[in-house]
Amino acid sequence: MRKLKLFALPYILWMVVFTVLPMFLIVYYAFTNAPGNSAPTLEHFFKAIDPMYMKILLRSIWIAFLCTALCLLLGYPVAFLLARARNGAVWSLFFILPMWMNFLLRTYAWMSILENTGILNSLFVAMGLGQMELLYNENAVILGMVYNFLPFMILPIYTNLQKQDVSLLEAAQDLGCNGWRVFTRVTLPLSMPGVVSGITMVFMPAVTTFAISRLLSGGKFMLFGDIIEQQYLSTGNWNVGSMLSLIMLAIILLSMGLMGRFGSDTKDGGGML
Repeated sequence: MRKLKLFALPYILWMVVFTVLPMFLIVYYAFTNAPGNSAPTLEHFFKAIDPMYMKILLRSIWIAFLCTALCLLLGYPVAFLLARARNGAVWSLFFILPMWMNFLLRTYAWMSILENTGILNSLFVAMGLGQMELLYNENAVILGMVYNFLPFMILPIYTNLQKQDVSLLEAAQDLGCNGWRVFTRVTLPLSMPGVVSGITMVFMPAVTTFAISRLLSGGKFMLFGDIIEQQYLSTGNWNVGSMLSLIMLAIILLSMGLMGRFGSDTKDGGGML
């Protein structure tokens, strides 16, 4: 037992230095003023709940919701086909390989595709459809999010579907269920833990992202992550930036709690009736 504790020391040290200590600093800056004045204050909280910031926060939540919904609509059928395919593990590599490339490089690639002289616009012009404004707008941001986060939806659902007991599907068919009823009464309820995991893994980074919105919108379409980055790097107001970060952290924890509770309700096919 003592040896096991020794093996855990590097992990504990890592968590303290790179997780606990930064969180302590964020809380400290959020509820104090300039260095040298450590008296607690709520001044930065009232600045953080400025209507402009709250409007951008609601926009970020809405965009993250759209991204998650699109990833689910696209990812579930793909995961289902991969789980039923003979070489599904091989085909799944096509969704894993792009994740080996740097996140920013993938986003820059979409900039070259969507720009006025990019591949898509060149194709549209050749087809006589004319040039379209595909970059630097809300649709470009959503497209970039869906592209970058779609694998995080597919892989948990695929793993869950692949592990399902085939005998349950066969039993449902023997009892007279057609393909659609087998899917809605057996496959879908049993796959809900994978769906919940995928939703969590997509919504969390989508609601906090700032690189995608900054690159694909050209700074014209700001999300809450952009505001936090701006407070830290541009204006140098770490106090307000820390308070905004705590608000975002509270939303993330609340979302994780709700999804975790929903996932526990559907675990082991609890939703199957």
